Amino acid sequence: MITSLKRITLVLLVVVVSPVVALYFVPLPAAAQQDVVFPESTLEIETQSGTRHTFRIELAETDPLRQRGLMFRNEMAPDAGMLFTYKRDRVISMWMANTYLPLDMLFIESDGRISRIAESTIPLSRESISSRKRARGVLELNAGTVRRLGLSVGDRVIHERFE
Repeated sequence: MITSLKRITLVLLVVVVSPVVALYFVPLPAAAQQDVVFPESTLEIETQSGTRHTFRIELAETDPLRQRGLMFRNEMAPDAGMLFTYKRDRVISMWMANTYLPLDMLFIESDGRISRIAESTIPLSRESISSRKRARGVLELNAGTVRRLGLSVGDRVIHERFE
């Protein structure tokens, strides 16, 4: 009888208690995202024809914010985006790990000119997406925005982070 009771207790521990304990050690992406607060701003993109488009953006200007970026988000407003900026020009590499939204990435030079565009990046991909040359920042927008608005290399991002 005691042996049977020990077996039942062991089975209960393994089946019931272990999964509950394991939950404390598994990261919860949605809950983790709530702990991160991004500063907000607005910017404009001026096309070469002079048309201006305004976006509400979140700023990723520190390493922890740049590392989090748009990870774990399931939606973003059509006029929203995230601007990643750096203090000095550098070759910038991005990836889509833990990013559920397809994005258009606009690589921006220090004067605000768009130097490269990566359209419709693949969600959850670990493939590197590079600026290919030195840039000061990256603007991430919903996939399809570049095509919908007719944005192109040479257009200008107007924001206080660019000269």
